[in-house]
Amino acid sequence: MRSKQALDTLKDLFERNLTWANGIKQEDPDFFSNLSQQQAPEYLWIGCSDSRVPANQIVNLPPGDIFVHRNIANVVVHSDLNCLSVIQYAVEVLKVKHIIVCGHYGCGGIKAALENSENGLIDNWLGHIKDVRRFNAKAFEGLDEKQSLDRLCELNVIEQVRNVCNTTIVQKAWKNGVKLNVHSWVYSIKNGILKDLAGSIGSKEEFNKRIAEDYR
Repeated sequence: MRSKQALDTLKDLFERNLTWANGIKQEDPDFFSNLSQQQAPEYLWIGCSDSRVPANQIVNLPPGDIFVHRNIANVVVHSDLNCLSVIQYAVEVLKVKHIIVCGHYGCGGIKAALENSENGLIDNWLGHIKDVRRFNAKAFEGLDEKQSLDRLCELNVIEQVRNVCNTTIVQKAWKNGVKLNVHSWVYSIKNGILKDLAGSIGSKEEFNKRIAEDYR
């Protein structure tokens, strides 16, 4: 049996939902009927599961305009069929024009990856972020704890953009002449502002050039 307090909490969410839905319909009576007809977003957002980073609100777009995938620390792993399925559906079915990988400063997953403490199962996931730090060891020389955290948040986004670009899905799209751009963004919870880290990548040639520049 659930406690009375838990039931009251869930009831409150239903009441909030009703208030929200009624408010929307008062402003636009056809909003939900139009929304239910189709989904045609131009953007795929790959972000962190952090409850403080809601994709639609950050860019001030209504439901239906952004297709969203979220996980701890916005990681794109080539063995993650969940993430790959989202990317494939977004690119091949929804025909999105932009894939945005958006991290955020103060990310708990990034912070945990910087620490040596044991966190259980999630440590297997955080290993991908620890690899990013290892790949970019020189970038952390002389940085304090906060600076290291911010820098790893940024470098992790850039690494995940590389992983997105390396997927067979994106490579196939570019090969077929599909107009598809991949972006690396980071969000500040402290001021609500987005930052473009490295511009966009819109072709295999641009991607290969970016990789070559990174390894000079």
